[in-house]
Amino acid sequence: MSLSSRQAWKEAVIEYNKELKLPMIRKHIDEHVQEAMQRDVSYEEFLAHLLQKECDARWEASRYNRIRLAEFTHKKYLEDLLVGDLPEDAQKKLKLLKTLDFIREGRNVILAGNPGTGKTHIAIGLGIKACLKGYKVWFTTVPLLVGRIKECRSEQTLRVFQNRFEKYDLVIADEMGTISFDKEGAEL
Repeated sequence: MSLSSRQAWKEAVIEYNKELKLPMIRKHIDEHVQEAMQRDVSYEEFLAHLLQKECDARWEASRYNRIRLAEFTHKKYLEDLLVGDLPEDAQKKLKLLKTLDFIREGRNVILAGNPGTGKTHIAIGLGIKACLKGYKVWFTTVPLLVGRIKECRSEQTLRVFQNRFEKYDLVIADEMGTISFDKEGAEL
């Protein structure tokens, strides 16, 4: 195969990748081709390798996007949690919570305790873990949530806001006990 014909094929591959929106392949086509030539791989193996790289890149991007869209106020990971500093009952339940079975089973979890006992760290850590496992998560504080509900109610967009909850697998509402509500906020 001549160099000009090889270049024409490469340009065609790049154009097809643009059309199909396969940026990882387009960006790294030269190194993938070189590697395949050096290893003398079959066409099927070469194609499978390219598609695997694209899938891996998309999965990683979706994980990043789920974390970004969750609107966490901080990045807190369960691995950074000092389990020994948690109250005894929290230590016992944390192992069960880490399985994320409560999400699959559609159960609610309420973390209650004194300030500084790790509730927010656990909640965000579980939320990030859920994002990494493919769940859609939204993090908010109860004061912000009540304010948003009041705003939507006055703008008559409450139904739209309620429907938003349908797309989430996990909603984390933090700071439940830090404010007192007026009558309207408590009813909402």
